Amino acid sequence: MLAALLLCIVPAAAQPVTPPARYANVQLADPAKEQSARALMETLRCLVCQGQSIADSDADMAADMRALVRERIERGEKPASIRDWLIARYGDYVTYDPPLSGLTWPLWLAPMLLLGIGGWIARSSFRRRTR
Repeated sequence: MLAALLLCIVPAAAQPVTPPARYANVQLADPAKEQSARALMETLRCLVCQGQSIADSDADMAADMRALVRERIERGEKPASIRDWLIARYGDYVTYDPPLSGLTWPLWLAPMLLLGIGGWIARSSFRRRTR
């Protein structure tokens, strides 16, 4: 009985108690700045969802990152410097276009390698059928 009660209470207690950041879900008043912020947010990966940009994600972390981007754009900071700061803080994974380095070369070479293996398998399969 106590275990069932704890299973019901624990998820409710785990919910965040802090309200979302000011600019998490509110657009900037200046349309040009909002467009700049939105363009930057589309290029940044949500670290929780991993398959969505921070512009599309509902995760709390993505909301905090959206607020951070909008606040910095509002202060006049350039998108490139915001992007560089986020990469320095969270690593290359935060961007959808990681640079080629010792850590990311498998990301760049794996598609070509898999395509080559698939071509080799298809070629050998076709050769067997024609014999």
